[in-house]
Amino acid sequence: MRAVVVNSFGGPDVVEVVETEVPEPGAREIRIKVAAASLNPVDAGVRAGVFGGAGKRIGLGWDVAGTVDAVGVASSWSVGDEVVALDYGMVKPLGTHAEYVVVDTDAAALAPATVDAVRAATLPLNALTALQALDRLELAPGDSLLVTGAAGAVGGYAVQLAAHRGISVTGLAREGDEAFVRSLGAGRFVGAVADRDFDAVLDAAVLGEPALAAVRDGGRYIGVIPQAEPASVRGVRTGAVEVSADGARLAELVRLVDEGVLTTRVAETFALEDAAKAHARLDGGGVRGRLVLVP
Repeated sequence: MRAVVVNSFGGPDVVEVVETEVPEPGAREIRIKVAAASLNPVDAGVRAGVFGGAGKRIGLGWDVAGTVDAVGVASSWSVGDEVVALDYGMVKPLGTHAEYVVVDTDAAALAPATVDAVRAATLPLNALTALQALDRLELAPGDSLLVTGAAGAVGGYAVQLAAHRGISVTGLAREGDEAFVRSLGAGRFVGAVADRDFDAVLDAAVLGEPALAAVRDGGRYIGVIPQAEPASVRGVRTGAVEVSADGARLAELVRLVDEGVLTTRVAETFALEDAAKAHARLDGGGVRGRLVLVP
């Protein structure tokens, strides 16, 4: 099968498409024939060596939508099931940017019925990150939340999920994104951080201390890069979410897609062979929605 890997670190030019053996599922694993797999900033980080792994062949890709085509022992899935899944891992021999991928049984959920595989592939990593970050904040209906990077993939899902929970959401993004951010459910929009106005901040834009300054004394801050959150000040509880594969929570997100609560966004699709071009497009910036690879 074909798979996207890096054998050395660098820019988009180090991305390779290689032939490798089709993986076999073990106990409590399933193999998915990949229909679509999105490209995320974490893939660019892996490619650049941010997470280590020098001297190893590293597979790229975390998100997948496709069809179960083989199951291991003690799997609850059946061949032919249409699924989405998160294949968590920074340094792994194969990722989801391939024709087939093996994931844990508990990492998958039935695919949305209302969107195609390309759109479904944009859901797992970003929506799970947003959901798990909101869970960490423990906000109640009526609490105020600032979401930075509200027009981005994680931030956009966070705005929609928070608004759905009855939280008072303010979105921070570029001025040109105001109409879009409001369409996601943000009651307010800001183009710059204001001081100490909010019960909590979900810092999807990784602003750090400037975002922390927007939280009231004794409030909460959650970032999206583990160990990169700012130190606590003024009694503000700080932390960062490290996304985890969770098929049950992913199924909740799929349901919200099918109910029209969550909006999937695709910026552009690329053939698997053009993975290096997709990385170059990602590095160029200004992408609204996810780039998706199609085998």
